[in-house]
Amino acid sequence: MRAGRFALGAAVAGLPLLLALLGPWWAGEPGPRGTSFTLGEGHWLGTDFAGRDVWRQVLLGGRSAVLVTLAATALAYAVAVPLGLAAALTRRAWLEDVLLRPLDVLLAVPSLLLVLLVASVRPPGPAGLALLAALVNIPDAARIVRARAAEVASRPAVEALRMQGESWWRIAAGYVGRSTAGTLAADAGVRLTGVLYLVATAAFLGVGAGPDAPDWAVMVDRNRTGLFVQPWAVVVPAVLVVALSVGTNLLFDAVRRTPARKEGRRL
Repeated sequence: MRAGRFALGAAVAGLPLLLALLGPWWAGEPGPRGTSFTLGEGHWLGTDFAGRDVWRQVLLGGRSAVLVTLAATALAYAVAVPLGLAAALTRRAWLEDVLLRPLDVLLAVPSLLLVLLVASVRPPGPAGLALLAALVNIPDAARIVRARAAEVASRPAVEALRMQGESWWRIAAGYVGRSTAGTLAADAGVRLTGVLYLVATAAFLGVGAGPDAPDWAVMVDRNRTGLFVQPWAVVVPAVLVVALSVGTNLLFDAVRRTPARKEGRRL
């Protein structure tokens, strides 16, 4: 079942990921413009509201969303994992409060609202959107790491390592961190999907991408008024975003199952 789940996830996420990463190299030069919302000659999926080839826009529109999502997720974990491990392994309550309580402020603000508030002051580009998406995901990720690491840190094995004089880094990274890998793998699938949703929604609202940028979310927004005349300009990018989200979750769930079972047998 694990192999089947992994194959299904790879098949579902593979196509949108392949189009997102390699699509700009395959797009080539733009063809002649046809009439808006038509299935003009030479256009596999017709043309969009501005007469641009939909297939070419699809090839160009996924890279920014995927790269921003991956960068934001990696940055969020790069900050959240050390914070969560430090909060779980410290024996000073005040230090744990210093590390985690400021994150409660971010938890009180909806992520999309924070992105829109920042955009109203200074519109962010792709790099700025990645930073904002990472910022709003750090509190949740840090709390998940802290909860799992605290459970692992309470085991007798950790106390034995401390009595043997092992360094904090060896305990945190070598034992506690390794024991939290399964939980992080399960969270990573959900986290990537959430970040992709946030990035796509922001682009749909005009944040992080120009109004005529070749972006899957922008394509859905700009072409939705002609949905019943030229559905491919809306349906194709929307299906690719959904397939990427579902496939990513299936992949991470399949990867997570084996380490969790092995750990259960060891315990």
